[in-house]
Amino acid sequence: MKYLAAYGIALVIFLILDGIWLGLVARGFYMGRIGDLILDQPRWGIAAIFYAFYVVGLVYFAVSTGFTGGALLAGMNGALFGFFAYLTYNFTNLSTLKGYDGLIAVVDTSWGTVMGFAVSFLTVVVLGMLGLTETE
Repeated sequence: MKYLAAYGIALVIFLILDGIWLGLVARGFYMGRIGDLILDQPRWGIAAIFYAFYVVGLVYFAVSTGFTGGALLAGMNGALFGFFAYLTYNFTNLSTLKGYDGLIAVVDTSWGTVMGFAVSFLTVVVLGMLGLTETE
């Protein structure tokens, strides 16, 4: 039950934050630097698979550590998870795709790090408010 609640909370937080980032904050930045690589319309099914599985990883590797260790520990583990996942994606693209921008790689990896921290930290805070952690 605790893991299912954590997954649902983390997924909602992730979708809200990433929607704000991709839809409002950084859209022009991405379009201006790698617009030729971006599809006119996202492949929503593939995006949904990414979001579903990525959040499983966050819950398993980060949020679950906050069940007993607190929100800050979860956030730090989430930051590391986000950093390594987004670094892998961006630096693979940088090493294999023509026209992939180095600044995009750095900014997007930084976003993954911040996002991993925020989602994991906030998920544990909400779980604590619901009485589903031992330390909150």
